[in-house]
Amino acid sequence: MKAKAIRMTRTGGPEVLEYVDVEVGEPGPGEARVRQHAIGLNFIDVYFRTGLYPMPLPSGLGQEGAGVVEAVGEGVTHVAPGDRVVYAGRPNGAYSALRTMPADILVRLPDAIGFETAAAMMLQGLTVQYLFNGTCQVKPGQTILFHAAAGGVGLIACQWARALGVNLIGTVGSKEKAALATAAGAAHVINYNEEDIVARVLEITDGAKLPVVYDSVGKDTFIHSLDCLQPRGLMVSFGNSSGAVPPFSLGELAARGSLYITRPSLAAYTATRAELEARAADLFAMVESGKVRIDIRQRFPLAEAAAAHTALEARRTTGSTILLP
Repeated sequence: MKAKAIRMTRTGGPEVLEYVDVEVGEPGPGEARVRQHAIGLNFIDVYFRTGLYPMPLPSGLGQEGAGVVEAVGEGVTHVAPGDRVVYAGRPNGAYSALRTMPADILVRLPDAIGFETAAAMMLQGLTVQYLFNGTCQVKPGQTILFHAAAGGVGLIACQWARALGVNLIGTVGSKEKAALATAAGAAHVINYNEEDIVARVLEITDGAKLPVVYDSVGKDTFIHSLDCLQPRGLMVSFGNSSGAVPPFSLGELAARGSLYITRPSLAAYTATRAELEARAADLFAMVESGKVRIDIRQRFPLAEAAAAHTALEARRTTGSTILLP
């Protein structure tokens, strides 16, 4: 059967995203066919579109969606036709009204969570879950730094930190974004276009600096992030929206007090079915409790995926963005 989808035959700007008809086949062993109701937009999609993260071409794009299972292939038992499901992860191909996909990343969606909320929260919410409960176990009373605090991941992180009793310092690029991060629960907000990040961290912490910094910006903030860490602090570099971090000497870590550094990925923290289910259950519970609210601030028709990418790269989006088939 045919479905509308976004496909790319080359890497480049938003203009390489083509809205076309694709053939969607029956699910094979270990696969499911999902009729999608909402699709998540994430910065990792830009990395694949531009070629920063290589992938075979031609290809679909997108790693997050929510919908209803229409059919399953041999060996699939954890979901069945009619189930409401959500997912986040490879392979690319979420930008489609209908897709046949590996079933192992599908998670059944609680009735209390709608499709749009689910598609907007899964990748970003699971990211915060593993960052705070896997990469580093944050503790009540700690003060941490989280860059891009008014983005989709950032606003979830602000709320999650507040729920855990953690003092989150968020960085943003405007007064409007500062207000969003503060409302979401950031204890302090630094506008990097008006303030020096390192100087403000020293002021906030009375010179003690921080045990951990979460940085999804990359090139523009990397050294500043290192300079905000106390001896033996942890640098968590989990994205590069400003560009890839250039090569640097490990001596930089020694000079700043034996720092640790990690470059985590969601795939590594949801590598087993049990781990995926546990992290998803924690995320669902936070959302159902109201401690974390998913703020969808932009909705684009799937046909306008290129415009959505343009807005995302220009930092004109806040909160979460979804595509609607």
